[in-house]
Amino acid sequence: MTSRKKLQGLVAATITPMTPDGQINLPVIRQYVDYLVNKQTVKNVFVNGTTGEGLSLSIQERKQLAEEWVCQGKDKLDHVIIHVGALSLPESQELARHAAAIGAGGIAVIAPFFFKPTKKDELVSLLQKVTSEAPDVPFYYYHIPSLTGVKIRVEELLEGIKERIPTFQGVKFSDTDLLDLAQCVHKNEAQQLEFLYGVDEQLLGALAVGANGAVGSTYNYLGRQTNLMLEAFAKPDLALARKYQFLTGEFLNFVIKLGFGVAQTKAVMTFVSGIPMGPPRLPLLGASEEFIAKAKAKLDSIVWPDGN
Repeated sequence: MTSRKKLQGLVAATITPMTPDGQINLPVIRQYVDYLVNKQTVKNVFVNGTTGEGLSLSIQERKQLAEEWVCQGKDKLDHVIIHVGALSLPESQELARHAAAIGAGGIAVIAPFFFKPTKKDELVSLLQKVTSEAPDVPFYYYHIPSLTGVKIRVEELLEGIKERIPTFQGVKFSDTDLLDLAQCVHKNEAQQLEFLYGVDEQLLGALAVGANGAVGSTYNYLGRQTNLMLEAFAKPDLALARKYQFLTGEFLNFVIKLGFGVAQTKAVMTFVSGIPMGPPRLPLLGASEEFIAKAKAKLDSIVWPDGN
């Protein structure tokens, strides 16, 4: 893997496959990698994040998944980013050391969300402690305030962060505050940071204000269509790009009204890819048969601009 290649374009937030009894299902990762590359034209992954139920997994399970993705992605994927955030600083440091040892292309860290940092210096101090354990690995801050409750704006966080964390490379920006994102891009253009947007249904808006790419769950099963949207945006053919974004939004709007989360994402990925993703881990409950039937019918009914 070319870990120093600029990270841009689509990054699939990977799902953690599980067996029916709730154990991680490592053997299907190889098939998963091939599916992303060959069917979805996605060559970057973000492992053990929200979609991957990372905070519901044991440290050992997270290590096993990281190892398998790095191993199976060798010579196939461009970047394997491992999320190493945890509620415990020592555990996060342990995961960072492990990611470095196995040759991950980058690490990401979410803000702790039980005892929360409320000031920039508190958050940066924690991130510094984690990233110092992987001093040669690019680091991405994972900003998702809707889940963490940590409201520190990224624009503020970035001021002086390179001086304290030399490996800082960018942000997984999973928030709808496009003003914050735009200010980050505007004020940091000289540093060539990577701003990867994490709200799939608003990606086109993020691209317009300068996002370099995106990390999201839909790229597991709508990666090909979203890559066509990126191509249209780059031309630029904004009318075509909007068609792709509107259709993605139409599907997501439909399933969100039914109740859409990690469990339902696993179900959608299973029926689209044919790879068994299994159930989620408690406290999440599996998607209902009614949801699966309705979601499949809706996705099948969408006619994309390329005719598929």
